[in-house]
Amino acid sequence: MGRVGFWFSLWITLLGAQGVMAQTATVDGVQIAVKTLVNGLNEPVMATAPLGDKRLFIVEKGGRILIWQSGKLLDKPFLDISADISTQSERGLLGLAFHPDFAANGRLFVYFNSPQGDIEIAEYRVVKDPNRANENSRRKILTVPHRENSNHNGGWLGFGPDGFLYIGTGDGGSGGDPPNNAQNTQVLLGKILRIDVNKGSPYAIPPTNPFAKSGGAPEIFALGLRNPWRAAFDGNDLYIGDVGQDRWEEIDVITPTNAGANLGWRVMEGKACYNAADCTKTGLTLPVYVYNHDSGCSVTGGFVYRGKALPALAGRYFFSDFCSGELMSFRLKAGAAKNFANLSADLGSLGQVSSFGQDGKGELYVLTISGDLRKIVAAAP
Repeated sequence: MGRVGFWFSLWITLLGAQGVMAQTATVDGVQIAVKTLVNGLNEPVMATAPLGDKRLFIVEKGGRILIWQSGKLLDKPFLDISADISTQSERGLLGLAFHPDFAANGRLFVYFNSPQGDIEIAEYRVVKDPNRANENSRRKILTVPHRENSNHNGGWLGFGPDGFLYIGTGDGGSGGDPPNNAQNTQVLLGKILRIDVNKGSPYAIPPTNPFAKSGGAPEIFALGLRNPWRAAFDGNDLYIGDVGQDRWEEIDVITPTNAGANLGWRVMEGKACYNAADCTKTGLTLPVYVYNHDSGCSVTGGFVYRGKALPALAGRYFFSDFCSGELMSFRLKAGAAKNFANLSADLGSLGQVSSFGQDGKGELYVLTISGDLRKIVAAAP
């Protein structure tokens, strides 16, 4: 997930902590709290659901996908590929995306590291039991070589409003991107990729990809990323939390029309030149928000709130930092981050926030690497 080697295994017993409330904070005139639903998950790194689905699917780094439904975890995992992956350092099962027509076709896509360390995108299908993916239905979609270093694996994938599958890859690891992978248009590392999984075998290239015909790898949509740790679409806006190197953490925002966008790394770290007194910023898409390592070390990207329980928060983007555990947010206005709020003074640290989650109704959740599933809710009157 970032610059520091923080992945570690925590095997603890599930505690009966449903309903535990932390302190409260006020944002946009609404008093909120972060409610603990579950303790004791094994390094959860993602929570998501198909649109309208009443279940929440929780991804564990070790290779399992669990289902939270009706206030409890189901006994059997939705999918378990723990025997087929590497979990060394930052490697593991890192991402999950449901096809937009999942309710009809049962298609889902996962992002993981192979035993050799390569980034793998694979498709599975739900065939009979709606709470179990068919492990025998696995179909390899894409492989990105990533064997030299165990860090900077990226880990996000999701469908855009155009129906294409977007994939966020890290720069290949080490520190400072020694091979300059992020700026190399011939490799798939340090990029946002975009493929069409509804055509081709196993996929087709969207014709509007910047290198669809020549000049680079055709899967590339955007370049210049160090280690995008959690991204999310809000309508046409793709918010990307990109982990920094030495000084700066950043949030980038692009849209499906920004094919070929260069987000700067390793020319830039945040809005500053990296390892140079001066650099050429021409043609680069700079972040909408940055913060320095005085207040954190590894950004955890989140979501724009679109739920119904807290309507005053609609349009506010929530994110955190793995080291500080601060719950932060802003609103995107005219391409800039406005109305920034840091709720840590009232809520305190949420712990080592590994990811945010969004359920089928747009409500938001917070995951910690120590095993907590929490939900952002209205504070009790």
